[in-house]
Order: sequence, then structure tokens, then C-alpha cells
Amino acid sequence: MFLGCHLSVSRGFLSMGRQALELGANTFQFFTRNPRGSRAKAIDNDDVRAFLDLAVVNGFGPLVAHAPYTLNPASIDPKISELARIILTDDFNRLSLLPGVFYNFHPGCHLGRGAEAAMDTAIELLNEVFPENLNNTVLLETMAGKGTEIGRTFEELAYMLGKFKCPERIGVCFDTCHVFDGGYDLVGDLDGVLKEFERTVGLTKIKAVHLNDSLNALSSRKDRHAKIGEGQIGLEALVKVISHPKLVNRPVILETPNDLDGYAVEIKLLKKELGL
Repeated sequence: MFLGCHLSVSRGFLSMGRQALELGANTFQFFTRNPRGSRAKAIDNDDVRAFLDLAVVNGFGPLVAHAPYTLNPASIDPKISELARIILTDDFNRLSLLPGVFYNFHPGCHLGRGAEAAMDTAIELLNEVFPENLNNTVLLETMAGKGTEIGRTFEELAYMLGKFKCPERIGVCFDTCHVFDGGYDLVGDLDGVLKEFERTVGLTKIKAVHLNDSLNALSSRKDRHAKIGEGQIGLEALVKVISHPKLVNRPVILETPNDLDGYAVEIKLLKKELGL
């Protein structure tokens, strides 16, 4: 089991690696740049090499790099589209220093022009800027369906994955809060949800899991994360998700509303429930 949480990249990769170990984690997620903007911290090659050595010695699983929330590759607004192109191009160049890291992003919003047109725009941009020799896999995150978000249904994810030029380099990040809020009953019918995902997308395409409880009810389309066991999904159901035979050996990332001490408590709790 690769279990971790979201950490701040501001102090560097070696620092994040050490911090993860202190929390009892063996993976982590980080934003590639300011999550509400576009500025990115320079990557120190020596720091990356030191982290990679630490990761090997301590058996780290794959890391997850999260694109900023400002990214909307589905937009046809020239300024927003150009910003998405710049961010994606720069992020792919930077991640070439970290082979094997998953690059996760929200597919975007259609803003009233229809989901299919927006999905086509997003994948066309991704196809344009993705380097075919890059040793990283991009992940489309399952979305709650808030506003005009694309990527809420498994069918929409399958549509986008099917149009990517490098099928072996694209997958899905399965966010439990988003999936539940989006209308899939992880509490009452986990096997049915996974069967539906297998039918439409394929479970092998799930490369990482965002483990979050939900403040809101099934099908709410609200996207409000809760601490593990304190929301509408609950501890038992969340443990069943990450211990399911068809979902093991993926990095599991906590994005719950916590500080570091809170993450340490949740990691310890989950390990206890999983018998680790």
C-alpha cells in the first residue's frame, strides 16, 4: 500500500520526502505551481537526485503532481487557452526530471457550450503539447460535476481517454469525494460502481486514488471534502475502496481538510484499519 497526503513543494523534494516519512507515508502529492495562479518554483536538480535516493531506500510509491486549479484546457477563450498551453508545456518539461511521477489535472469546464465540444478541446490541447517521449503518465481526475465541469461521468472520462494520442500514457485519478458527489454510490454499491467503471473505462486505467470523505450527500455535485470518517461516505466505505482487490497497489493520497498533524492521525488510522 502506497499511502500519503498533499505536501507543500516550497521546501523542496527532499524535505517533502522526509516529511512524508515522519507522517508515516510512503508517497505524496504536490502542486506543480501556485494552485490559484501560474507561478512555479524552480526545481533544484541536486534536491531531486537526493530525494530519488531517499525514495529508493524507503520504498516510496509513485508521486502525484497536481496541476493548478487555474488550468482549464477545455476553454476556447484565447487568454485562458494560451495560459493552459504554457502551464502544460512547462510542467511537462519540469516533470521530465522526475520520471514515473503521475501528472493529475482537472479536465476543465465547458462554460455552457456543451460537454463534448469541451472534451474535444481539452484533449486536442493535451495532444498538442504532450511530449511522446515523456516518461510520465497524465491523469484525468474524476470530477463531482459542480457547475459545468467535464469528467463527472465515467463515459466522459472514457471519451477523453480514447482520443489521447499516447494511450499508454493516460489514466484516471479516482477521487472518492468527487465520485460520490457525482452520483456513484461507493457506500451502498462499491462493486457495482467498479463494475461500471470497468465496463466504460477499464479499472487498469485507475492509476491513483484521492481518498476524501464528503461533507455532502450522494449525487450532491458539491465537491466539499471532509476528514476521513467525518463525512457522508464514512471510514468503513473508504477503507473498502482502497483495500478492494481491484484497486490495490495504487498511490492513495489524502486531500482532507487537515494540517500535518491531522494527516499523521489519518494515516495511522488507515494503517490500523488495513492491518499494516
